[in-house]
Amino acid sequence: MSETEPLRVLFVCVENSNRSQMAEAFARMHGGPQIEAHSAGSRPSGKVNPKAVAAMRESGYDLSKHASESLDAVAGLRFAAAVTMGCGDACPHVAAGRREDWDIPDPREMPPEEFREVRDLIEQKVKTLLQTVHTGDNRDSGR
Repeated sequence: MSETEPLRVLFVCVENSNRSQMAEAFARMHGGPQIEAHSAGSRPSGKVNPKAVAAMRESGYDLSKHASESLDAVAGLRFAAAVTMGCGDACPHVAAGRREDWDIPDPREMPPEEFREVRDLIEQKVKTLLQTVHTGDNRDSGR
């Protein structure tokens, strides 16, 4: 991978409707042109949760244009980092320089204030991840 190509990061959860979608959005917001963010699910729901859309609108991001996608949509891509959201997904067929599992509670049924707390936790974790992948240590070192 050349220095001018963006680093790919992947966020995975079962349904790809809440946590992984918000993580992808924050990576797009905070990563700049050096980051190519993706999200996917092992059993995608086919839609993004309206609560996630509303929570991200409050953060200045329009999540309504996102789609809930399968891991098949990212097959064959190589990632600097693949992050699971604590939902038991392992993504064994995803080539990634590093893997992390974030133990983040599923906000699907949470009231808005708790949903926002999960959103804010995801944002902080994404910012930390982006700082570490920007060091270049993960470029093209997929497994």
